[in-house]
Amino acid sequence: MVLESLLGPKRAERNPTSLFLLGVLYASIALFLGLWIFKNQASLVLVFLTVMAAIPLVFRTNILEEKRAMYLKGEIKLLRAHSRALLAFIFLFFGFVIAFSAWYLLLPEHLVQSTFNSQIETIRSINGNLFGAPIVANSAIDTNFAQSGVFLQIFSNNIKVLLFCIFFSFFYGAGAIFILTWNASVIGTAIGNYIRTNLATIAVESGFSKIGSYLSIYSLGLFRYAIHGIPEILAYFTAGLAGGIISVAIIKHDLDSKYFRKIMLDSLDLIILAVLLLFAAALLEVYITPLIF
Repeated sequence: MVLESLLGPKRAERNPTSLFLLGVLYASIALFLGLWIFKNQASLVLVFLTVMAAIPLVFRTNILEEKRAMYLKGEIKLLRAHSRALLAFIFLFFGFVIAFSAWYLLLPEHLVQSTFNSQIETIRSINGNLFGAPIVANSAIDTNFAQSGVFLQIFSNNIKVLLFCIFFSFFYGAGAIFILTWNASVIGTAIGNYIRTNLATIAVESGFSKIGSYLSIYSLGLFRYAIHGIPEILAYFTAGLAGGIISVAIIKHDLDSKYFRKIMLDSLDLIILAVLLLFAAALLEVYITPLIF
């Protein structure tokens, strides 16, 4: 009752940056409770506890957005109205990511392994599936073909996650927040691991004179995943919002009513927008990020 009452959907949309701090708070409390009570299963418990704290806000936001879909006219106006909720969710998500990555860096090594065990295994699995086989390119055509294969695999995997977000929101109301919180924990772990690996190279020269290097590497780690991560996560939130709106509409309205048809059209627009965002995110991940990093 305490955590879920800290912020309502209207206030969150007026001040979305406050959700960033709320995300950090939710994830940090969940991590410490997971370590304290369920140490051997902390990597999954911290996700569930974070989700439990966020569900009331997400569910109330779905109800608010469903009301807007009923009464606002014009697809552009609806998308603008929904954009406030999506921006607030993005700040919440990045609060989760920052908290998980920060605790990955701050916790002792033995606690890191137990706290983020499932996330570490997931990252290894993803890297093995996408990049396990070396790409041997004898020409520019071979390189483009290999990149196209990786692009299609990444895009198809992301579409699966998109469908999970829609289905979870449809059947569980605010269920998509579970998928997104899990992704936040995996991304936070990946960022933390990237930073720890790079910090090891300057550990022998550590000191106050190297504070700039620490901050630089942390910023670089965030930027590496933010390039394609922002449109990708925005797509998942958009799809989750669409599924949540449909779920609320089915509960509140006759399926043959004009309001329900209007809400279905609005949700379809959101899903199409989400697919386009995922396409752009996959392009960035395959063709832009490797050029920078």
